[in-house]
Amino acid sequence: QVQLVESGGGLVQAGGSLRLSCAASGGTFSRLAVSWFRQGPGKERQFVAAIDWSGGSTFYSDSVKGRFTVSRDNAKNMAWLQMNSLIPEDTAVYYCAADPHIRYGSEDYWGQGTQVTVSS
Repeated sequence: QVQLVESGGGLVQAGGSLRLSCAASGGTFSRLAVSWFRQGPGKERQFVAAIDWSGGSTFYSDSVKGRFTVSRDNAKNMAWLQMNSLIPEDTAVYYCAADPHIRYGSEDYWGQGTQVTVSS
């Protein structure tokens, strides 16, 4: 069983940056793809970004492409989501998820989420 814990959320002004972390334990992290999702107030959960098990392939939603960067370090059992040029529309609870495959919402393992609030 894999446990995921997100951290790094907070309050930031528009145009600012945040770096979210996803710490994994209890499984073979290096065999898992990691995805990031977000759910804003009154909105459905939305795919944000994903990285394959090796870190060699990354995927982004159109709404964050060019502003967010997903990365990982298998030796540290960690993944990150670097968020730059934040806008108020990025306000949401951000979740990391892991699975042997990128499933765009049907991943096996999920963290508890971390709140990101972008003020205008």
